[in-house]
Amino acid sequence: MAVSFVRIDDRMIHGLITVRWGKEYPCDGIIAINDKAANNPILSEAYKAASDKKTFVWTLAHFEQVKDKVLNSATKYFVITKNPQDMKQILVDMAFKPGDIKTIIVGPGNDRENAIKLGDNQSFTQAEGDAFEAIEKAGYKVEFALLPDQHIGSWDKFKSRFGY
Repeated sequence: MAVSFVRIDDRMIHGLITVRWGKEYPCDGIIAINDKAANNPILSEAYKAASDKKTFVWTLAHFEQVKDKVLNSATKYFVITKNPQDMKQILVDMAFKPGDIKTIIVGPGNDRENAIKLGDNQSFTQAEGDAFEAIEKAGYKVEFALLPDQHIGSWDKFKSRFGY
């Protein structure tokens, strides 16, 4: 299995990812996909330094070019995006199938203007809600959890707050 865990996390790579989630879903490497981070050498190096795992920070375009290599790799990867729209692009628009993974775990989303607060440090905009809906329609379960033991519910519980 080349992908062991799929997550949306506005902080992408940090201690909770590598330590807590790594115990639940062992991995050998992390692939963070975000155009801004991948195009910023300082940000990219900071994300790589946050983990002792083999870590890549890629643009969406680069991921699309290498997605089959990721699936065929013997390395077990976490696949992480900074926002739901990027994950929707990967799972829906690019039709990337992360092995047998059917649940997408959503971590922190900063409180922002026009964001709907679902739980502590989990606030999302209408555009992000639209991305969650598209991901679910593509056959995935969207689960909101900051940590493995801190689940606040699935998209079904919150979707009516976004008009679905």
